[in-house]
Amino acid sequence: MEHEFKNKLILVTGGTGSIGSEIVRLLLPYHPRQIRVYSRDETKQFELEQDLQAGARVRFLVGDVRDKERLNMAMENVDIVFHAAALKHVYACENNPFEAVKTNVQGTQNVIDCAFANKVDRVIGISTDKATDPTNVMGCTKLLAEKIMLATYFYKGEKKTKFCFVRFGNVLGSRGSVIPLFLKQIKNGGPVTVTHPEMTRFFMTVGDAVNLVFKAATLMQDREIFILKMPVVKILDLAKVLLSLKKENKGIQIKIIGKKNGERLHEKLLTAEEAENALETKDMFIIIPREKLALQKSEHLYQGAALTKRKEFYSKNERKLTVKEIQKML
Repeated sequence: MEHEFKNKLILVTGGTGSIGSEIVRLLLPYHPRQIRVYSRDETKQFELEQDLQAGARVRFLVGDVRDKERLNMAMENVDIVFHAAALKHVYACENNPFEAVKTNVQGTQNVIDCAFANKVDRVIGISTDKATDPTNVMGCTKLLAEKIMLATYFYKGEKKTKFCFVRFGNVLGSRGSVIPLFLKQIKNGGPVTVTHPEMTRFFMTVGDAVNLVFKAATLMQDREIFILKMPVVKILDLAKVLLSLKKENKGIQIKIIGKKNGERLHEKLLTAEEAENALETKDMFIIIPREKLALQKSEHLYQGAALTKRKEFYSKNERKLTVKEIQKML
């Protein structure tokens, strides 16, 4: 990674979000020439600038991925793009579907076009388990974002830009995620609201998420989807653990409120169809283009990866963390 990022000019879209800001923080020790933080929220930019105290090594650019002209200016002379900008909340996307399309789909196409125009070397997109067999607007828009970015191969001609995606599960403690919500409910005296007693989710730490992004940036050949093998947690067990860890838990009840619009009981990170084109390492799955399956013969490209024998990666069928394991993870 030292070699990959040293003296490089790097753009992070959505660079003040939970993942984007951590990408920026963890890039700095690798001595990039400059990191450009591109996001809409000037307040979050101010807060991140005060936190980092990185001087001219980090530039803060107010802009939206929907604004192609502004994005193109931000991408001038850039070597690597981490595309983390998105509308990511399922319920908000259900209620504002075309806003999700504008950001997650049209915004991604703008990133592609600007990357080509500026001869960017690599673009790493951030996706989600909601994009796998999607049942809601957010998942559909993220799946389409994956599809249009990975389809660039068919029209890029001699352009050198390479693209890949990483798929995340739920990121522990990220903005709007379930743990901050549960902690707020406990602080306010409850109840702690769980949508369904059998609901399961894949979980990863912010550090795990960013390490996956960096590993993808170093291993990518073009058009892969990288998926971290991550633990599965039953949301009801997570609520119980958080209650047990807090002194303010006296008398607080867990209330089952039913699934929200667009929410599903379990999540997938790898479908049966995708598994047919997937490689596997100790810590990740790598979906590669069908046209590139010959790459399996070059295992060194993906750290000794081999064709996976897994049929899918589905939270319903995976072993769930025990209460003690959840406590250790937290």
